[in-house]
Amino acid sequence: MSTATVERNSVGLGPAFHRVLNSEFIKFRTLMSTLILLASTALVMVGFAALTAWGTGAEKASADPETAAALAAQGASLTVGIPTSGIAFAQLILGSLGVLLMSSEFTTGMARSTFAAAPKRMVPFLAKLIVVMVSAFLLTVISSYLAGLVALPILGNYDLKLDLSSSQSVKLLIVNSIYVAVVAAIGMSLGTIVRNSAGGIMSLVGLFFVAPLAFQLIPGSFFKEANKYLPTSTIGPLTAVEHVPNTLEAWQAALVLGAWVVVPVALALALLQKRDI
Repeated sequence: MSTATVERNSVGLGPAFHRVLNSEFIKFRTLMSTLILLASTALVMVGFAALTAWGTGAEKASADPETAAALAAQGASLTVGIPTSGIAFAQLILGSLGVLLMSSEFTTGMARSTFAAAPKRMVPFLAKLIVVMVSAFLLTVISSYLAGLVALPILGNYDLKLDLSSSQSVKLLIVNSIYVAVVAAIGMSLGTIVRNSAGGIMSLVGLFFVAPLAFQLIPGSFFKEANKYLPTSTIGPLTAVEHVPNTLEAWQAALVLGAWVVVPVALALALLQKRDI
C-alpha cells in the first residue's frame, strides 16, 4: 500500500468536524439539567415580560390624567423593551449553562473520553462552543418573541401598543440574543479556565452583576470610564435609537463585545492545549 493511500485512510478514519459537532449536540440535548435550564430561561423571560407589561399598564392607569396622556404618547417607546426585559436573568442562566457544560467534562472525567476520541482538543471545544452559542441565540429569539406575544393582550387592556415587527423591536430582539450568546460563550470559557462549576459561575456573576454595580458605586473617573467597557454596558449603545452622551458609539460597543468573546475563548483554548486533562 502506498504512503498516499495510508495517509488518506488515516485522515478518513479521524473524527471529522461535523461528526464531533453532532456528538456535542447529542450530549447537549440529552442532559436533563440542560433541558431544565433551557426551559427555565424561556419561562423566566415570558413571565418577566408579563409582569413588566402589567406594571407598565398599572403605572399608566394610576397616573394623573396629564401623566397618563404623556405615557400614552410614549406608548411605543415604553413598551418596545418589554419582550427583552428578562435578559438579565437569561444571561445568568445560559451563562451558567455554558460554565457547567465545560466544567462538568473535567469534574466527571468525561474530558478524557472526549479528547481521546478527538485528540485535537480545539475541535471538540469549538464544536461545543458553536452548539452553546447557537442554542443560546435561538432560545433567546424564540423566548423574546413569545414574551412579546404574551405581553400584547396585557398591554391592550391598558390601551398600550406594542409592535413586534417594528425595526426597533427587531433590533432589540437580535442584539439581545447575540449578547446572550456571547455571555454563554464567556461562561463556557470560564468553565474551561477554572475547571470548577462553582468557581466558574461565581466568576460569571462577578463580571456581569457585581462589577457593573461596584463600578457605579465607587467614586472616581477611572471606574466611571471603565464601566463603559464592561460587556453589560454594550447593550445600550447597540440598541439606542440615537447616541447617548457619555456612552460608547455603536461600532465601539460592537468591538468591545466582540473582544469579550475572543479574549476568553483564546485564553481557554491556550490553557486547554497546555494543561493536562
